[in-house]
Amino acid sequence: MLFISGQEIIIILVIALLLFGADKLPEIAKTVGKGMREIRKATDEIKQEIENSTKEVRDDFNDVADSIRKDVTEVTNSVQKQFNEAADAVDNEIKDVTDDINNGVK
Repeated sequence: MLFISGQEIIIILVIALLLFGADKLPEIAKTVGKGMREIRKATDEIKQEIENSTKEVRDDFNDVADSIRKDVTEVTNSVQKQFNEAADAVDNEIKDVTDDINNGVK
């Protein structure tokens, strides 16, 4: 952003006064003000358009991320369930063998 000091503004006004005369300065100031408003309005519209389009992209990204999270959770739960079933089967086999050994020893 461009910042102009008070001295620079005074110099610009004096030069404008010398170039255009006192009678044209109000008209020039009005035209410059109108131009600045138009530029500000266009800038605001561009910012709004960028925000709207990035919102759509963010929403799409969040949807994809949620879908991936859901898929990963499902796979994780499936693997955990299979692991638990295998662990239970191994525990049951160990218990059966231990029972068989204990019954054979008695």
